[in-house]
Amino acid sequence: MEISIFENSPYITLRKPTNLHVMPIATPLSKGSMLVAEPFLGDPNFDRSVILLCDHNAHGSFGLVLNQTTDVMLGDVLEETIYQDIPLYLGGPVEKNTLHFVHRRPDLIEGGGKVTEGVYWGGDFESVKTMLNLSQLGHEDIRFFVGYSGWGGGQLEDELTQKAWYITPGKEKFVFSTPAQGFWREVLKDMGGKYRSIAHYPVDPSLN
Repeated sequence: MEISIFENSPYITLRKPTNLHVMPIATPLSKGSMLVAEPFLGDPNFDRSVILLCDHNAHGSFGLVLNQTTDVMLGDVLEETIYQDIPLYLGGPVEKNTLHFVHRRPDLIEGGGKVTEGVYWGGDFESVKTMLNLSQLGHEDIRFFVGYSGWGGGQLEDELTQKAWYITPGKEKFVFSTPAQGFWREVLKDMGGKYRSIAHYPVDPSLN
């Protein structure tokens, strides 16, 4: 594997270049957590992003941004034809020539790892392509990402002490059923309490 700190990271190196156009702790930090950007983070890579942590250990953390869309389809970055229009999301700023996917069909896709209840990471990509073309899988069951979000050992914990992120358990409904537009607000509202108020903060802090 090319990513030494994530020995089990299931990703696919893309053969065709991509030209993308990016259209206090609630729970313990762990695999399956969602990182919710604080409203005025100041990092354009993660502005109002929600990241699903697919792996987290002493050596580092690996996540996928759930709410950054692109104007690229899966078939645009593969040599094989994919008959369905499956959108690609931007998983993060690291290694945008790699493809990752999460799904909720372990009954159909072998080899994936459970991230949280109802969400699995990776698996047999060849069978996935076949099932997509046979309409045995649809966009409601699987999401594809180019690139990822990564942190070295202790780096994410440092960002948490700086209050850059809120943490909440990952939920299947957000990964597969919540539109990117309004995603950040919906997660915060689901967290309840003070986070419901934070969900309504304006993008421009001077308007707050």
